[in-house]
Amino acid sequence: MALDLILLSALLLSVTWTVMTVRLVRSVVGLALTSAILAVIMYRLNSPLAAVFELSVCSGLISVIFITTVSFTQRISKERLIIRRKERLLRFLYLPFIIIIAGLLLVRYLKIPQFGLPEPSQVADARVVLWNMRHLDLLGQAIIIIAGVFGVVVFFKEPNK
Repeated sequence: MALDLILLSALLLSVTWTVMTVRLVRSVVGLALTSAILAVIMYRLNSPLAAVFELSVCSGLISVIFITTVSFTQRISKERLIIRRKERLLRFLYLPFIIIIAGLLLVRYLKIPQFGLPEPSQVADARVVLWNMRHLDLLGQAIIIIAGVFGVVVFFKEPNK
């Protein structure tokens, strides 16, 4: 239970950092970190396949696509960065306080039911489940990865002269 609270706190911190940072690359890293923490939470909830997909697609592929996109953007000047940082800080200054107060109120006044996880299926080997029972999930994963690869290739393709 304590580890779950630590993971949820880390998830909230990483989400808050992702939203409040000014630099796009730091936001992408924060998004990848958030996705990785979420994958650990999914794994702890006995969903190893969902955790693997979350880690590979969201934390890996999506982050690569975002960093590729960010690399095509133009950097802003130091003066503009300072102004933007102040504007963002003023805009989101209340956000951490609202998250903390909402969390404290939920813990204090909301009776959270304890849900039991269903018993795992008879098949204990993830390879059997993935290759024999979850064909569409595997096909979807492959299509997403191939689309990401083609997207990166199109971004870096030199135009013909």
